[in-house]
Formats: sequence, C-alpha cells, structure tokens
Amino acid sequence: MSGAGVHDAITRAHHDEWARVVAALTRRFGDLDVAEEAAAEAFAAAVERWPADGVPANPGAWLTLTAGRRAIDRVRREGKRDDRHREALMRYDDDPPEPLGAVGDERLRLIFTCCHPALAMETRVALTLRMVAGLTVAEIARAFLVRETAMERRITRAKAKIKDARVPYRVPSAADLPVRVSGVLAVLYLVFNEGYLATGPGADPIRPGLTAEAIRLTRLVRALLPDDGEVAGLLALMLLIEARRAARVSRTGELVTLDEQDRGAWDAGLVAEGHRLVRERLAAGVAPGRYQILAAINAVHTSARDVRDTDWSQVVALYDRLVRLDRSPVVALNRAVAVAELDGPDVALAAVERLGGDLSGYHAFHATRADLLRRLGRSAESRAAYAAAIELAGNSAEVAALTRRRDRLAG
Repeated sequence: MSGAGVHDAITRAHHDEWARVVAALTRRFGDLDVAEEAAAEAFAAAVERWPADGVPANPGAWLTLTAGRRAIDRVRREGKRDDRHREALMRYDDDPPEPLGAVGDERLRLIFTCCHPALAMETRVALTLRMVAGLTVAEIARAFLVRETAMERRITRAKAKIKDARVPYRVPSAADLPVRVSGVLAVLYLVFNEGYLATGPGADPIRPGLTAEAIRLTRLVRALLPDDGEVAGLLALMLLIEARRAARVSRTGELVTLDEQDRGAWDAGLVAEGHRLVRERLAAGVAPGRYQILAAINAVHTSARDVRDTDWSQVVALYDRLVRLDRSPVVALNRAVAVAELDGPDVALAAVERLGGDLSGYHAFHATRADLLRRLGRSAESRAAYAAAIELAGNSAEVAALTRRRDRLAG
C-alpha cells in the first residue's frame, strides 16, 4: 500500500476506533487517563509501524490489543497492584459483551454514557468531545472560545471528578435518555460545526465525514426520542446547513459567504427535508428551543431564491427570541449581522462594538466588524480589523476570503 494509502487507513481507524478503544480500556481499567494515554500510544505505534509492516487485516483489533498492552505496562510501571487492576490484567477480549441498553449504535451509546448528569453541562460536553468524538483539546477549546490550557484543565478536572466521586461508567437505560439528551445534542452540534468549518490551521476547510456522522447520529437520536422538539430542530438545522456545502468553497479554495453562494448548487432534497421538520415543529404549537429557532433562521435564508429576497425582519425577530434563551455574545454578534441588513451598518456596528470585551479573541467578531466598517467607508479601520481576523482564523478557506476582501480595500 502507498504511503498515502497507509495514512488514509490510519485516519479512518482513528475516526472509527478511537471511541471504541478508549471505552473498552476505561471499562477494563476503570481509569480514563490510562485509557486515553494507552489509546494515543497505540495510534502512535500505528503511525510508526504500519507504513513498514503494512495495514493489518483488522486494524481495530490491532489497536485494541496494542492499547491494552500499553495500558498494562503503565499499570505495572506505576505499581498499581490493587485488586481492581490485578483483575483487569487477567481479563481477555473474549469477555461477555456488555448489555447494549436502549441505544443500539455503539458511538451514540458512548456519547449518552459520557454525558453523565453528575457533571456540569460544559464539562460533560467537553469530555465527550475528547473521549468519543476524538476532537483535539485545541479544537474543543476553539469551540468554547477559551484558551487551550483552560480547556485542558477543565477536562482533567472532569476526569478527576469521575474518579473521585466514582461516577459509574454505565450504559444508560431508556429512562436516562431524556435527562442526558441536551448534552448529547450539544456534542453533536459541536462535532457538526467542526466539520462544517474546521478550526485547525492544518485541517481541510470542510470535513464532510464529521458533518455526515453528526447527521447520522442525530437521526438516530430522533428515532429514540421522536417527540423531542430540540432533537428535530437540531436535525433540521444540520440539514439546512449541509445542503449548502457544495457552494461554500470556491474552486480557488476561498470560503463563499451566504450572500455570494450559487443557490442553484444547494441540495434541494436536504433543503426540503429541513423545511418540513421546521414546519412540523411550528405546527406543534410548543415554544421552540434554541436549535429550533436556529433551524427556523436557516429556513428563512434557504427559502429566498436570491439574497435580496431574504426576509431580514423575520430573521431579526427570530434572533430576538433566541437572545432571550441564549444570551451568549456569539448570538448577539450573529443578530447584529442581520440588523445590518434591516437597519443599516451603523446601527449594527454600535451593537458589535459592545461585544469587543467578550469576543476579542474570536475571528468572526473582527471579520464582522471589518465588513461593517468597509460598508461605512472607513477603509483604514476595516483593513486593521481584517488583519486581526486573518491572524485569528484557523480555516484556510476563510483566511483566503478575508485576505482577498482586505486587499480589495483602497489605501
């Protein structure tokens, strides 16, 4: 197999096997740190050995066996000789399988398992993104708009709490699902976002494997909880965003903003399915939650045949409802973008400037500010704001688009 083929095999194995290996080792050794470090060492060994030895017939089994050996080595090195670890050393892969519980899909079952209500919401989401979704600490930190060191500490504290409080690593029953679903949806939404617009500087601009997996798992959650409006809302939101994927990056590798996209390239089937889900939720007559409102906003955008046909008053009204549920500065920033189309860039800029204290490290804040300054004819200030956005943006397609806009400014 070629070097590129081996690299692809390792990448696929990481995506498909990371969660399973970590979960198996956690059950076996009762220690998340041991599980994660042993899994990481196994994947490092694959990077070193597979190019020379070839990809094994069963990559998952190879990784599990290698990780198990590394975990045993670490347990021995650290002198952990209590009964639990002695028992773990004697266990083999032919142990009887754990009951599946209410969730049949292994990855989704792991997500529900990790989203334990004993942990704070942000903590359980961050831990699950790391353990099950396989996102790096840097990617998770960018999703939460915090420093990587702060996110590392948060995940470490979560592991310590699980260990010290003896939070059980137990497969959830059907009765557990409604209590845990909000955390599960948050995980799936952030996984989708990382695929929709990758944040790492070395990553592809769009990671369709992540968006497809997030949609697949959200469909499974909806089958489990068909009456949950937020599940339907998140699925609709994902579909309406995914429908635009083919139009989001130009042939030259630049990110294409919504107002410049070729709407004829959108996936009409996904748009229709997303609109149907939004209409169903409206017909239910129940006050919508965050994901349902975001889906409705995207339904307004995808209903317009041309950007000039967009009903901006409806978009702003929906953001007004969203702000009452989610007072995050990112929501306020997105609302300001819509306000610019309805009331003008000067009104929007005043709202954006008030967010600088919270969003100074967020590239989209500077990009939005740069665009509003450009529209107001303040080219020098716009150029400086574009420079700040370019420095903070990690996505190569986004950097290319921001650079072109900056370079078109006079002066």
